[in-house]
Amino acid sequence: MKTTQYFDYMRKRPDRAQIKKNWIESVIEKPEKIKTQSDGRIRKWAKIPEAEKYLRVILLEDGETVHNAFFDRSYKEE
Repeated sequence: MKTTQYFDYMRKRPDRAQIKKNWIESVIEKPEKIKTQSDGRIRKWAKIPEAEKYLRVILLEDGETVHNAFFDRSYKEE
């Protein structure tokens, strides 16, 4: 899994350290929702059953480098 320096730095935060690598990979492979930001970055969401929350993964324009990943408290199911 390719990551940015920003992601690697943010991963050290206690609230982000609990996010498992396989959860991030799962969101990338099987997202429930995808949106492209105005800067070209790609947002993907999926529910993580073990955490009972939605995980948002933000990829760079290449579609494979992880820039950010966090539990999205504001996500609403459609």
